[in-house]
Amino acid sequence: MSTFSPSMDLQDDHHAAQERLSTQEGRRDFWRATFSCWLGTTMEYADFALYGLAAGIIFGDVFFPEATPVMALLSSFAAYSVGFVARPIGALLFGWIGDRHGRKVVMVATIALMGLSTTLIGLIPSYAQIGVWAPTCLVILRFAQGLGAGAELSGGTVMLGEYAPVKRRGLVSSIIALGSNSGTLLASLVWLIVLQMDKESLMSWGWRIPFLGSMLIAAAALFIRRHMRETPVFERQKAQLQAEREEALRRGQETHKQDTRSFWQRTRAFWIMVGLRIGENGPSYLAQGFIIGYVAKVLMVDKSVPTVAVFIASILGFAIIPLAGWLSDRFGRRIVYRWFCLLLIIYAFPAFMLLDSREPWIVIPTIITGMGLASLGIFGVQAAWGVELFGVTNRYTKMAFAKELGSILSGGTAPLVASALLSFTGHWWPIAAYFALMAGIGFVTTFFAPETRGRDLNLPEDAI
Repeated sequence: MSTFSPSMDLQDDHHAAQERLSTQEGRRDFWRATFSCWLGTTMEYADFALYGLAAGIIFGDVFFPEATPVMALLSSFAAYSVGFVARPIGALLFGWIGDRHGRKVVMVATIALMGLSTTLIGLIPSYAQIGVWAPTCLVILRFAQGLGAGAELSGGTVMLGEYAPVKRRGLVSSIIALGSNSGTLLASLVWLIVLQMDKESLMSWGWRIPFLGSMLIAAAALFIRRHMRETPVFERQKAQLQAEREEALRRGQETHKQDTRSFWQRTRAFWIMVGLRIGENGPSYLAQGFIIGYVAKVLMVDKSVPTVAVFIASILGFAIIPLAGWLSDRFGRRIVYRWFCLLLIIYAFPAFMLLDSREPWIVIPTIITGMGLASLGIFGVQAAWGVELFGVTNRYTKMAFAKELGSILSGGTAPLVASALLSFTGHWWPIAAYFALMAGIGFVTTFFAPETRGRDLNLPEDAI
């Protein structure tokens, strides 16, 4: 464990945050940053939810029309996974820039990249028009979308965590999860409207509307972020480093300090974040990605049923997410996260049994419960915990890369693995076991993770 004093550091960190918030300009900066992070994450998750819903419902027919239903679903989610391959690359690239040149410049670049790539997905001709080039373009744009998304979520999380008063960091940081929920809500609402079209119109041009419309969110977020100020934590770190350099130059000394810790001590926080991310992201993308396609394509339930479930879950998320953040402020990050993972393990097998009923009044609450646990509550706790696990020097790079590595090992591949398991076995029980396994990894990780509530975010070392 690290040797920081929670009471002393809480006081220092609280003073720095309150000093900024004590002025009218500082409060305006805080609300601008908060709204900007919420809007950017709304766009990211709207884009990913749009793609997830389209992959489960539309893309098989548009881009893979010659495949069987199960293979079309598999192909759609294979292209879906490409975005997650790009995310760690984006995390490293933009994280490095963010740690050295500030959070703001990255937040502007990522929203522009995501907005452009998502809009262009809506302009891709179908397989019937350009053949194999259609899915090829889809994969390329999905990669570009993932490149920006790899830094967007962590950048927003870092910015909110570094702006928030320390005693409310869990609650304020959970706004990033509210953004993800808002995006999912927006995507499901748009799809509910689009799915009312006749099939011919839907397949020819109707499915493009949600992707083209995302440019409006991107433009609004880009405008706000251009007028955003750096976080107080980064400004304090920048001033401290400058002072150290000037002092070292005055004395003629080296400023570089050699790290004498072991490999495990240097990387422990990183691997903990990977484990926590697997426990959240894998079940999340099964709950709101694979299960949508499974219910619509395999169980042949009306396509509006899973879309309605996602919509209702997103509405409830506006209560579930801040509650989870508040609970982590009240009782600690570790114990709340552990309970969410345990509930997900318990949920896995009964969920698929209930889905097999094909009854809308059973299917809808089952999907809502899964999303409430995996995509909403646990995510609300993870935001502040992730920021607090890492020291200020490389916080953005380490957290972003750890999260995206965890995503590619779980969420990015989960729908693909689940589709493959269904194709090979023809039954849901291996998928339920896979769901429980990933939640179990998150559960076990909480026993190795430190409790970080009240940590000073300007400390240079990781919370290990």
